[in-house]
Amino acid sequence: MITLDALNRLSQDEFREALVGIFEHSPWVPERTWHARPFADLAQLHGCLCDTVAAADQSEQQALIDAHPQLAGKAALRGEVTDASRREQSGAGLDQCSAEEFARINALNDAYRAKFGFPFIVAVRGHSRASIITALEVRLARTREEEFAEALFQIGRIALFRLAERVDVADNRR
Repeated sequence: MITLDALNRLSQDEFREALVGIFEHSPWVPERTWHARPFADLAQLHGCLCDTVAAADQSEQQALIDAHPQLAGKAALRGEVTDASRREQSGAGLDQCSAEEFARINALNDAYRAKFGFPFIVAVRGHSRASIITALEVRLARTREEEFAEALFQIGRIALFRLAERVDVADNRR
């Protein structure tokens, strides 16, 4: 962990490296956010990171969405996802899917990608396999624009959980 005070004092390269993985395979997010320092608290840091994503052009946002692995997908089974993604998916029990659950999630993932052109993204913390399946079913009824916005929202939630694990704000003394 790194304290918020220490994070505020880092060079741009160090800041980017300290926050690598907060946004899946997208170091440009912390790199562009560095200029907004100093951050008074975790909420401000998170808000500025999300503002950076919101200010990015649509192709960069699309690349950010595309950088996320498919839930319970082949990459996860082969261990080809980031440690953070593996822990998050495991925490939701996706590594313990029955054959039926695995087949259902993969069929829904395939339908989702076919309809929207990007992977289904949900911040899995607090979800179960059943609630993830339900979310996939519900979100398949939405428009691409709604789901694009929802994917970015979910990425922001994932980033907040990851920040809370990485940045120690208890020692933040200004």
